Formats: sequence, structure tokens, C-alpha cells
Amino acid sequence: MSELKANPTAVLEASGDQSVAILNRNKPVGYMVTAAAWEKVNELLEDKEILKIVESRLKDRKKPIRVKLDDL
Repeated sequence: MSELKANPTAVLEASGDQSVAILNRNKPVGYMVTAAAWEKVNELLEDKEILKIVESRLKDRKKPIRVKLDDL
């Protein structure tokens, strides 16, 4: 906590895109990530949700409809 309080930006810069564990008496109480790392996590979660939709639609066995990207 003392390093984080002194210069939080330096702690994040030193971490790269890795998460930083915030410790209190040597026990993790939270994690801090850069904006880039957070955006990557959100993209992965969105992709996971899209995959669930795709898998459920593949299971319904309906005939697919072919479309061209230009038509969309």
C-alpha cells in the first residue's frame, strides 16, 4: 500500500499490462490494472458472450441464411 500511495502511476507503469495485487498486511485486498489490460479483459468477456450465442444458434439446427457483408 505504501508504494501505491506514494506513486500509483509508477506502480502501474512498472507492471506493464500485468495486474497489480494490492496487499494489506501481506494479504491481497484488491487488484489494479492498466486501462489497456481492462479493455482486453472486457473484449475477451464480450467474445465469450458472442460465442455462447453462436453455439446456441448452431444447436437449434435451423438452416443458415447466407448474407454478404456488403448487404449489411
